[in-house]
Amino acid sequence: MDKIALVTGAGSGIGRAVALALVRAEYRVVLAGRRQERLDRVAVEGGERCLAIAADVTQPESVAALFERIKRECGRLDLLFNNAGVAAGAPIDKLPVERFRAVLDTNVTGVFLCTQAAFALMKDQQPRGGRIINNGSISAMSPRPYSIAYTASKHAVSGITKTTALEGRAYDIACGQIDIGNAMTEMLAAMSGGALQPDMSLKPEPSFDVGHVADAVLYMARLPLDANVLSMTVMATKMPFVGRG
Repeated sequence: MDKIALVTGAGSGIGRAVALALVRAEYRVVLAGRRQERLDRVAVEGGERCLAIAADVTQPESVAALFERIKRECGRLDLLFNNAGVAAGAPIDKLPVERFRAVLDTNVTGVFLCTQAAFALMKDQQPRGGRIINNGSISAMSPRPYSIAYTASKHAVSGITKTTALEGRAYDIACGQIDIGNAMTEMLAAMSGGALQPDMSLKPEPSFDVGHVADAVLYMARLPLDANVLSMTVMATKMPFVGRG
């Protein structure tokens, strides 16, 4: 029986890389994101094992419709990769509250809504259980300047991960988190002029191929449900993270 995976934010970057790695590992993969045209392009790459469904993870009715379709068309869900996320760079005293709320809405409320729906499905399906992997960030441990919204949101994701791991024990639901530093995606490429350092200078930083993130998520996904990676950090070896600041 095919295993069913859902990847949010699957239209580009880490989500795309993970989705295609899961396809190669013979999962059936539901691609979710706000832009149908991006999802469709990834689905063409992934082939017949992909199902592209436009959804806004910040909206409860959209998430409910997404999971209802998964239940109806796939029958179950074995893996959720909560990857959809946004950032807002600005000094603390210059960040509009609307932008702060928008980051938390996607990065926290979106993770909660998808986790809630996946948890309900996984605890009642037969065979019971499944795995949830959240995309956190090393910024939750060591933030960059001008990242108050993003950093706060990723602290919250760590709390969601641990709480889900705890409550999931009774239902064979495992939950872990991957924290990523400088994987080469479209977002990192936009920082080609350099990354903002603690002294407010701009400096280029080492990066690594996003395929290694996909390999790491796949390792977590393939574990039996009686084993769990609660937290994994994957980063460019020479990036200024350890000791940052």
